[in-house]
Amino acid sequence: MDMLELIKSRRSTRKFLSRPVEEEKIDAIIEAGRYAPSGGNNQSCHFVVVEDGEKLNELAELVQREFSGMEYDAHTYASLVTSIQRSKQGNYTFHYHAPLLIIVTNQKGYGNAVADSACAIENMMLMANGLDLGSCWINQLRWLDENAALRTFLKNFQIGEAETVCGSVAIGYADTEDGLPPRTPLRRKGNSVTWIR
Repeated sequence: MDMLELIKSRRSTRKFLSRPVEEEKIDAIIEAGRYAPSGGNNQSCHFVVVEDGEKLNELAELVQREFSGMEYDAHTYASLVTSIQRSKQGNYTFHYHAPLLIIVTNQKGYGNAVADSACAIENMMLMANGLDLGSCWINQLRWLDENAALRTFLKNFQIGEAETVCGSVAIGYADTEDGLPPRTPLRRKGNSVTWIR
């Protein structure tokens, strides 16, 4: 698959098989993230690779509990509202039961923290697509980054007080008929382009 096809065919996967991802594929995905551009070539992303199913379940339960105690109003971001509503209903698993979650943190107070982390996550999602794996950007840990219960839990993952969660990515084999992630490009309805020539 050429590069533009790889980019256009990358779609979010939200239903995963429990099949573990092979270590060599995880290594390639992490390496793709590590080679993402960063402001001033700071390379300050911290990649936390979580494969432990028990820890993922504990984290999912904590996320559901913390979201279920939150309220929202008409100005709350729509996806956050969905997370809160589903948590209040129970059985909410923020990472879609993927067998692999990569949390990306960066330094608090660093102006390019989110931008650098976003580049890394995109690289990892593209690599996952190239390896026939599904992936999905996960915002929920970022939304709870200042939550005391989450911060305490993340110490188990060696995420320090000076780090902020910028995003994460769920990765695994897609639970589809052919085992491949969805790849039909969606029509572009936004992202306008202005040419100044």
